[in-house]
Amino acid sequence: MKFHPAVAEFEKLVSNNGYRKTVEEWLRYSWRWATREKYKLVFKIQAAALRAIREFLDSQGFVEVLSPIVGPVTDPGIRGAKQAQIDFYGAPYKVMSSAILYKQYMAAALGKIYFVSPNLRLEPPESIYTGRHLVEFYQVDVEIYKGTYRDAMDVAERLTTYVVKYIRDLYGKELEKLDRNLWEFKKPFYRYSHREVVKLAHDLGCRNPTNGELTWECEKIISAYHDAPVFIYEYPKGSRGFYDREDPQRPGVLLDFDMLYPEGFGEAISGAEREYEPEKVIQRMRESGEDPTNYQWYLQMLRELYPLQTAGFGIGVERLTRYLCGLRAVWEARPYPKLAGIVGTP
Repeated sequence: MKFHPAVAEFEKLVSNNGYRKTVEEWLRYSWRWATREKYKLVFKIQAAALRAIREFLDSQGFVEVLSPIVGPVTDPGIRGAKQAQIDFYGAPYKVMSSAILYKQYMAAALGKIYFVSPNLRLEPPESIYTGRHLVEFYQVDVEIYKGTYRDAMDVAERLTTYVVKYIRDLYGKELEKLDRNLWEFKKPFYRYSHREVVKLAHDLGCRNPTNGELTWECEKIISAYHDAPVFIYEYPKGSRGFYDREDPQRPGVLLDFDMLYPEGFGEAISGAEREYEPEKVIQRMRESGEDPTNYQWYLQMLRELYPLQTAGFGIGVERLTRYLCGLRAVWEARPYPKLAGIVGTP
């Protein structure tokens, strides 16, 4: 296994008893480090990466659409994080943890769309030790009308390849000064089924449930085992939200995927085909503990636009920036970063 030096430095930092104090200091005085030359470069590269994402998606016929910030419901499939709620004229509205439910009908309207959207997730306190979780972050959400999860994987592969080459061409020399050698991605990326990647994790000494998400630790180890991005596809039912489509021919298998960065940087992208049969969606909601009455607008939309077949994915902007710049953690890739349980910061 090969961890990037910055990831290895982060792991060493986490093992130190003073880690939380170090991070609190970083967050509390974020304006001090933001003015250093290193982070001026980081934020310029982040802006260039967003420019490259838009350039690529626009060239492929995608249309950028404004994303919602609050709504009656938001994405419930957020791996242990909690949703934030506001009083919206007497009604409880959610702050978007992901705009996944909203982008489906815009894909029906325009064919291929994307959001560059802010998200808020009240992550569990232990997430501060992963280096990959923020409470407040930006995500590029992509959706394709009549697309399959393999179509979405293809777009994700070509998009990330384009962005990495764009940044390498534009900032490669400056990144070398930060000890970051950014290598171009080569297609096709290696692909593992969920069953295969769980076996690999076990072979590498990381025990992972056979019917669940990759744990943060196993994900990190699988990422470090590779020097190029990898896809993991077809997670088991129950490991993801109700909106990931179950294969009609293979009950229990979801038509979805993740993409991991290499070198220990972990998850880059998560995507899927969407469940669109209204009665099946209601069944899946109940199975996952969701109350269908909270999703009336969504279910009405599915019925009126039936069959609303779409597929898509989301890519975290700060995680992408961390990878491009070879940073220790995502809190180095975010102005005024916010981490779980650390308050009083900008």
